[in-house]
Amino acid sequence: MSFDDPIDRRGSQSTKWDKMDALFGVSPDDGLAMWTADSDYPTADCVRDAIRAAADHGVFGYSWEYPAYRNAIQWWMKNRHNWDIDTNWIVTSQGLGNAIALSLQTYSNPGDAAVVFSPVYHEFAHKIRKNDRVMTECPLRRDGDRYELDLDDAQSRLTGKEKILIWCSPQNPTGRLWTADELRAVADFAARNDLLILSDEIHHDLVYPGETFVPMHVAAPDHQDRMVILTAASKTFNIAGQRTGNLIIPDNGLRAALVNRLSQLDYGPGVIAMKMIEAAYSPEGAKWVDEQMAYLDQNRKIFDAGVNAIPGVRSLPLQSTYLAWVDFADTGMTYEEVDKRVRETAKIAASPGPGFGAGGETFLRFNLATRRDIVEEAVARLQSAFSDLQ
Repeated sequence: MSFDDPIDRRGSQSTKWDKMDALFGVSPDDGLAMWTADSDYPTADCVRDAIRAAADHGVFGYSWEYPAYRNAIQWWMKNRHNWDIDTNWIVTSQGLGNAIALSLQTYSNPGDAAVVFSPVYHEFAHKIRKNDRVMTECPLRRDGDRYELDLDDAQSRLTGKEKILIWCSPQNPTGRLWTADELRAVADFAARNDLLILSDEIHHDLVYPGETFVPMHVAAPDHQDRMVILTAASKTFNIAGQRTGNLIIPDNGLRAALVNRLSQLDYGPGVIAMKMIEAAYSPEGAKWVDEQMAYLDQNRKIFDAGVNAIPGVRSLPLQSTYLAWVDFADTGMTYEEVDKRVRETAKIAASPGPGFGAGGETFLRFNLATRRDIVEEAVARLQSAFSDLQ
C-alpha cells in the first residue's frame, strides 16, 4: 500500500484533527495536527478485510475472548519480540489507559503513591491523580541526546508510600529503547522497594531498522511475580478507537485480582475489535508493520534534518516510536514564545513538553506518522516561523 494516499480526517470524529482548534487554537482548515499519537494513513489491508468479513456476516451477538484471538497475540509476541507467553496470561481491557486505571485500583489504595520516570507520557500523571493516588516523580538524567536512569536519585525520592512503578518502554516521549541490563536494574529497584511493575509497552512494534526492543518480562523473568505488562495493537495498527488492549500477567495471584476487578465491572471486549487484532497479529500484519517502519524512518530523517538546521533547535534521534522530541532550549526563547510561534505562525498543533513532567520544559513533541508531504510542510513552516534565527 501507499502511505502517501491523501486521507482527509477532518469531520471523521478524529480527536487528533477535530479537537485541535479547541485544544490548541489551530484550525484544521489550514493547520497541521501533529500531537496525539495516532497515524493518518489507513491500517493494514488484512485488518480492513477482517472488518469487511464481519460486516458481510452481519450478526454481531455476544462473544468471548476466543482461542484464535489469544493465539494470535501469543504468536505475535513470540515472532516479533522473542517473548514466550501463555495464552492464559492475557487479560483484555478497554485500551491501555483503562488498563492503567484498573491496575491502580486493583493493586493500590487511595493515598498510595506510584513512581514514574520523567519526562514521560502525560496520561500516567492524569491516571494517578484521577484515582486519588500520589505521583512520585523521578527525573531521567539527560546525557547529550540520550536519557539515562539515575536509580540512586530515584531511591532518594521515595517516601515509603509507593506501591506501583509505572514504567514506559519504549520510552514516550524520548523514543528511548532500554537495554536488557537497564530493565533488570529497574526490576531489581522495584523488588528492593516492594513495587509492582506496571510496564506500558504499547510502542513495542514501532522500532527503527537496526534497533531491538526487549520486553520487561524477557529481561527480568525472575521478577515476574511483580509484573503486569501492557500491550496493544492500537498504536502499531492505528486502531485505538476500538478501545482494546491487553494486560499480560504471568503471576496467578496478580492476574486473578485483575480478572476479579473486571468481573465486578462486567467488562468484556467487543468481537469486532478482537477480529481486527486477530487479523493484525499475523504474517500479513507483520509485513505491513515492516513497511510502515521503513516509511516512518524516512519521515524521521527528513524531519530531523530540517528541524536541526534551525539554530538552537534539536530534534533528538529516535530509536523507536513516531514521536519526535524537539528541544528549543538553545533558541534563548521562553517556552511560551516557542509555543506561540509553533501554533500561531507555523499553525502546527504539537504536544506541549511541560505536560510530560520534569525535563520537558523546553520541548515540544511532534507526531511523524502522517503523509510525507505533511512532514515536509511542517519542516518548511517551522523553518519559516524561526527564520529570524537563521
